[in-house]
Amino acid sequence: MAYTRKDVSTLTAGEKRRFVAAMLEIKRRGEYDEFVRTHIEYFVPDGEYGLRSAHMAPSFLPWHRQFLLDLERALRRVDSSVTVPYWDWTRDRSATALPWTKDLLGGTGRRSDHQVTTGPFAYAAGNWEIKEGITDEPYLTRDLGRAGAPIALPTKSDLNSALADPVYDTAPWDSTSRTGFRNRLEGWGTGSGSASWRNHNRVHKWVGGVMLGGASVNDPVFWLHHAFIDLQWSRWQNRHRGARYLPAKPPGPDDDQEGRIVARQQRMPPWDVTPEQLEDVSRIYRYA
Repeated sequence: MAYTRKDVSTLTAGEKRRFVAAMLEIKRRGEYDEFVRTHIEYFVPDGEYGLRSAHMAPSFLPWHRQFLLDLERALRRVDSSVTVPYWDWTRDRSATALPWTKDLLGGTGRRSDHQVTTGPFAYAAGNWEIKEGITDEPYLTRDLGRAGAPIALPTKSDLNSALADPVYDTAPWDSTSRTGFRNRLEGWGTGSGSASWRNHNRVHKWVGGVMLGGASVNDPVFWLHHAFIDLQWSRWQNRHRGARYLPAKPPGPDDDQEGRIVARQQRMPPWDVTPEQLEDVSRIYRYA
C-alpha cells in the first residue's frame, strides 16, 4: 500500500517528534553522512566534463526522486510510520514559521557566524555534527532570507511559470536551456544577482548556510524542499497528460551532450534505475 507524504504544516506533534528522532538516529548510525557524500559526488556542473545526473541535466528530477526514496527507506527502517514531509515555500514564507520551529528544524543562524542554535539539529544539542563538505566549522549554518543581501522565496506565480511549460526539457539539456519544465523548476536563469536564481535554486539561496553548495544535504531542510520539488513533477504530469521525460534517446556522436546526460531508458548513476522507471511512483507513495 502506498504511504503518504504530508505538508509539513499539517504534521502533528507526534509526527514531528518521530521524524526528528529517525533523522537523528540515521545520523548517529553514520548513514546520513553517506547521503551527503553521494550528493557531493554527483553535484557535477555543466561546465565540467563527464556525466551529469544530479544537476543541470534532465535527470535532476528522477535523480532526486530516487535519492529521496533512499533517505525515506532509511528513516522507515528506524520507524515505519515516518515519511518525508514537504515544505510549501509558496505559502509558508516566514523565517519563524514551519519548518523553522524549535520542535522541528530549528531557526536561522545567529548573526555573527550563522550557526543554528535552536532546535534538535543545533550543534550545541550534540547530535548533528557536520562531517562532510566542511568549509569552516562542524555546525549547521543558515541565513534565512539573507539579511545582508535580502532575497525573497519564489512565489506561486514563479512556480506556475514552470508548471505551465508543456515540454519536460529541451536542448542543450543543461543550465542554459531557456525552455522546458525541468530547468524552469531547477532554476538556472540568466543575468546576475538574485534574478538569476529561480524556484528550486532560489530556495537554496534563501536558506543560505550549508544549503548553498554540493554539501547542502547537511541541512535536513534539503529533504523537505526536494519533496516539494518532487511534488511539482507529479503536478506537471497531471497537468500535461502524456508528456514524458526527455530526451527519449541519447544524444548522438555529433552532439556536445553525448555521454553527458541520461536519456529516458538509460541507467542513472549511482543506481541501476532509469528515469522511465521513476516516472510513476504512485504504488510507492502519494502526496496529501
